[in-house]
Amino acid sequence: MEQSSVLTLQKPTVEDGAAMWELAETSTLDSNSVYKYIMMCEYFDETCIVAREGNEVVGFITAFIPPKQPDTLFVWQVGVAESQRGKGLALDLLERLIERDVCRDVRYVEATVTPSNKASQSLFKKLARSQGTACNISDCFGEELFPGDNHEEEKTFRIGPIKG
Repeated sequence: MEQSSVLTLQKPTVEDGAAMWELAETSTLDSNSVYKYIMMCEYFDETCIVAREGNEVVGFITAFIPPKQPDTLFVWQVGVAESQRGKGLALDLLERLIERDVCRDVRYVEATVTPSNKASQSLFKKLARSQGTACNISDCFGEELFPGDNHEEEKTFRIGPIKG
């Protein structure tokens, strides 16, 4: 019987940026530049998290606390490797992230999600249930804001209050 490596959840380093980008590129996530991931690891490492199996990045969250909403953690992307899907890793990453000291004043978690992204919708609803709070969904960015015909509208998922 094969023994799997233990997963470690921790702050990312700039060296993780390329692996995070590769994980995003092999998934259904919106495409961003490698630079975006490196920058998030450098300037927002306190509000981002990676999961490693051995030396391999198998999951990540990029997030930040918006300057105009210091009580909110905005989740930009959640990426999980195919090998880890269905194991609860995304929820574990979110819960570990909101436990960090930098999030001590955070009362809400927000993300924008397209109507077709059922996995993310399910994740944020699970987070609300695990925190014993509400998940409110509202309109955010209409599809008319995006160039071309390839982007759906984005709905805001607002979970909270948490840590009440």
